[in-house]
Amino acid sequence: MKVAIMQPYLFPYIGYFQLINAVDTFVIYDNIQFTKKGWINRNRILVNGKDEYFTLPLKKDSDYLNIVERRLADNFTEEATKLLRKLEGAYRKAPHFNEIFPLIKSIILNQDSNLFNYILQSLQTICDYLYIKTKFIISSTLNIDHSLRGQQKVLALCNAAVAKAYVNPIGGTELYSKEIFKENNLELGFLKSLPVEYIQFKNEFVPWLSIIDVLMFNPVEKVKNYLNYYTII
Repeated sequence: MKVAIMQPYLFPYIGYFQLINAVDTFVIYDNIQFTKKGWINRNRILVNGKDEYFTLPLKKDSDYLNIVERRLADNFTEEATKLLRKLEGAYRKAPHFNEIFPLIKSIILNQDSNLFNYILQSLQTICDYLYIKTKFIISSTLNIDHSLRGQQKVLALCNAAVAKAYVNPIGGTELYSKEIFKENNLELGFLKSLPVEYIQFKNEFVPWLSIIDVLMFNPVEKVKNYLNYYTII
């Protein structure tokens, strides 16, 4: 059984969904520290031919809280409405807007103010739409020593999830050792996304934007094909 382990990301790029689709079980971290300026509560869309960030506003709180302890801002309903207007302005002329905007709207208007739950539900909704059948496991539900860090924590999570292989994004090649994984009876592979390019209006193509962009410009069957645009090394 193949396992991947990741933080929850907001409307992530296609490579994140490739990783989910490439494994049998996807362990998603809820009990690790929230990091600012990452991809947990923000991503990028196409606005007037250029990439632009959008962010879920959070309640002001300690920088040391875990993701599952963070909450959306009290004025989130107002901010969600602004975000939907921004998305509508950016993509209303996209070929699949009429199909995709209601899906994205239902996700954004989710009333669960817990940041982890909000993002988990968004990921699961998109996976359902793309017919990705991978099982999700929340990291804190696995019986390990959660004070472990780095490679040792990944090994423990893989063992608890009864994995035979672990797949990590290509950026982790310096973090994990195939020899040590082999000593622990685990195969280690790194997923490298292949270029995914499509027409974005009449603009020069801007790669690796949020899955929202991919869905707005491509029929679902094409997006499902994109899920296989990768190699594992």
